[in-house]
Amino acid sequence: MITVVGSVNLDLVASGAPLPRPGETVTGARLARYPGGKGANQALAAARLGHQVRLIAAVGNDDMAEEALKLLRAGGVDLSATHFLNGETTGVALIAVSPEGENLIVVCPGANNALSASDVQEETIGHMLGVLEVPIPALLAAARRATGLVALNLAPALPVPDELLTQADLLVVNETEAAFYGVSLHAPGRLVAISLGSDGAELWKGGTRIASARPPQVRVVDTVGAGDTFFAALSCALIKGIDHQAALTFAVAAGAATCTKPGAQPSLPTRAEVEALLKT
Repeated sequence: MITVVGSVNLDLVASGAPLPRPGETVTGARLARYPGGKGANQALAAARLGHQVRLIAAVGNDDMAEEALKLLRAGGVDLSATHFLNGETTGVALIAVSPEGENLIVVCPGANNALSASDVQEETIGHMLGVLEVPIPALLAAARRATGLVALNLAPALPVPDELLTQADLLVVNETEAAFYGVSLHAPGRLVAISLGSDGAELWKGGTRIASARPPQVRVVDTVGAGDTFFAALSCALIKGIDHQAALTFAVAAGAATCTKPGAQPSLPTRAEVEALLKT
């Protein structure tokens, strides 16, 4: 069982118009609503890749909660540890996607910021995946309880206590986040994956690069959710005992597959879809 400790959002996506510059208004976009949130995306990605997954999260006791959780329920993710909070709103992400597939995102965390250490202290946790869109005390409490792999997606980039980094077996960052954290990412025996967008990804261990992979060519529709899929796929592959190079190659292909469809969760690929893309 994989336990994901992370965020749940409802994504409001405006696509098809150029991304605005500061102070600029653009028009002609199409509006869509998708379940999202990095924690929820990662949980559903792991489930679609064939794993049993439970999500520890918080949503508001409001109309948006069920819409945000709909695909997780349909995908078989265990939501018994997801908390419905009175007086809080379900998290919302405002996303603009350009015709080229690039995006800008503004997140209104809502109930995600109310997830606490007490929400995880009685939970049994084997493998744990966590993301920084929920409070660090909740992540730290979960990491302490985990008996298997502890994987952390250090996004968005923000200061974290050394103890949380020490608990991690795997840290996953993009280039911007890697620059923010610097040498603090690397420690003896710890795996660090750095995603490089269209250039693929690198895997480091103890400060030494041990693998690199480039993605297969795909037609990019939008990149929302690609990083979450990469993180979940790499973690799942390592949990299954796949070697480092093959695990990174699989994760990069999974991220690429996500870019071929619109929306975060609707675009998350199955294991069969990733394996088919690898064969091409």
